[in-house]
Amino acid sequence: MTTIDPAALRDMVAWRRDLHAHPEFGFEERRTAAFVAGRLRDFGLDVAEGIGGTGVVGTLRRGSGPRTIALRADMDALRIAEQGTHPHRSTVPGTMHACGHDGHTVMLLAAARVLAAEGGFDGTVRFLFQPAEEWGRGALAMLEDGLLERFPFEEIHGLHTLPGLPVGHLETRPGPIMAAEDNFEIVLRGVGGHAARPHATSEVLVAACATVMNLQTIVSRRLDPAETAVVSVTELIADGTRNALPGQARLLGDARSFRPEVSAAIERQMRVIAEGTALSHGVTAEVTYTREFVPLLNDPALTEEALAAARTVLGPQAVAVARAPMTGSEDFARFLAHVPGCFVFLGNGEDSAPLHNPTYDFDDAALPHGAAYHVALVRRRLPFVPGA
Repeated sequence: MTTIDPAALRDMVAWRRDLHAHPEFGFEERRTAAFVAGRLRDFGLDVAEGIGGTGVVGTLRRGSGPRTIALRADMDALRIAEQGTHPHRSTVPGTMHACGHDGHTVMLLAAARVLAAEGGFDGTVRFLFQPAEEWGRGALAMLEDGLLERFPFEEIHGLHTLPGLPVGHLETRPGPIMAAEDNFEIVLRGVGGHAARPHATSEVLVAACATVMNLQTIVSRRLDPAETAVVSVTELIADGTRNALPGQARLLGDARSFRPEVSAAIERQMRVIAEGTALSHGVTAEVTYTREFVPLLNDPALTEEALAAARTVLGPQAVAVARAPMTGSEDFARFLAHVPGCFVFLGNGEDSAPLHNPTYDFDDAALPHGAAYHVALVRRRLPFVPGA
């Protein structure tokens, strides 16, 4: 059951494919933000632009209810070259919507359209369209730009597409649902030289490879097996060439965890491993470790409310409590440091390509389900009582 009619669905699909074809990286979402602001004004909302750089806030009021809630969608794309072949594939070289933010944006726009036209709630809704989620800066930028002072709300809700979960299905869980993300860079420095004379150098490539392997022991041998953590090296960049051994190498990657104590243990052991491995190879190591995302913790009471709203539009059989948290990260968590809220996952299909994959595409069949969930959630949290 949804509240999205066929004509509105055709608009949603057209909007989503247009946004997919014109992706924009974090804090560069000018075309997307202008599109969002224009649609919101068409629907009759009060609109503020440029919040946190390229963020947009739409405000919709109905009745005299004193409560205000917020719904959030992210707008940014990734620096990935799309390999899809569909007609609406990215027209921007090296950038694509590989994480479903085009769908997130359109589902929230459609919900604003329905609520503006039909009402059915008593209070105020803030529609937050956030920039730069992918590199963990957009939510902070909006907060630092006075979001809560200028557009106050008491609770916040968001959603994300999920490959592997059937279309029309939704899941979430109370408490921890997504991990913190720490970023690291390890720079190894030695003396490069001719590939034919390794004994005359202190080259870094073997040391870099050994460091990558040794870092795998952090989770397997240095953390309590009951803890959840991931350490991933994602890049190895050296300054050598075909016949020259490198004198410098950089290892970059990230670590995921759910507790500050685990994050601290990962950093501590990473420094020991990097410096010890470098010493054993006659080179030096410098470690830079930063904390980019905090854990996402759903409010238990609002999680029950979100699940109940989802059941009204998707059916009880399509709504589930997730058994375990995910090790991905989301800067929606930054909002939850200020107000309670709930983040849910909406199915993108069992055969969907993974997120951040160059062939990923949001499944348009999920659009009405996400929009209907937003609408049901607003009406549940801001109930309208006829005659009251």
